[in-house]
Amino acid sequence: MNQNKVGGGKKPDLRSRAEATVLKRRAVVPKSLPLMPEAEAQKLIHELQVHQVELEMQNEELSRARAELEAARRHYFDLYHLAPVGYCILSREGLVLEANYTAVNMLDLALSTLIKKPITRFIFEEDQDIYYLHLKQLYQMNRSATCELRMVKKDGTPFWVQLTSAPPDAVPGVGSEPACRVVVSDITERRRIQEENAKLQAQLHPTKKAPRKATGKL
Repeated sequence: MNQNKVGGGKKPDLRSRAEATVLKRRAVVPKSLPLMPEAEAQKLIHELQVHQVELEMQNEELSRARAELEAARRHYFDLYHLAPVGYCILSREGLVLEANYTAVNMLDLALSTLIKKPITRFIFEEDQDIYYLHLKQLYQMNRSATCELRMVKKDGTPFWVQLTSAPPDAVPGVGSEPACRVVVSDITERRRIQEENAKLQAQLHPTKKAPRKATGKL
């Protein structure tokens, strides 16, 4: 069965439609054409050749632009999603508008589970006040703010992070409302070392007990 035939409600393919258009155009072309002078014919051929070269050059430019765009896309992916720190974009209400793969992996979540959720859902309950003070400083001072608090993985395991937030600003591609850019750095290991050093210092320099006061009694 000829695949170019139209049947069963299917739309004609590109070649069939092109052939139909050519036949229609032939119907309006005079059967006899006057002979063209050689000079005009040569000029017409030259123009067609130049036009063909122009189309070839445009195709080459489009191919080069497409390759550059793909390279930029890969570079953005590596720079954003494979960064050693988490990146999040938060709305003024604290909803996660965007997040990179590092932030998602920190929380052991799927990206769809994180997006459009309040960031406070993933902050350790006892550290919620630290986060609210962080936001207060960010909005009142209108400058970058940093804090350390614990976030919670999907299974409930807490881990220490450092949040560095930039003041709300317009972020291309995430809507017209100002949003905050937040860098999330996992500092669990650093906090563990600090706690171990504190314990060691406490063992090396125990607090001395104050001497008992004399009562005057024998």
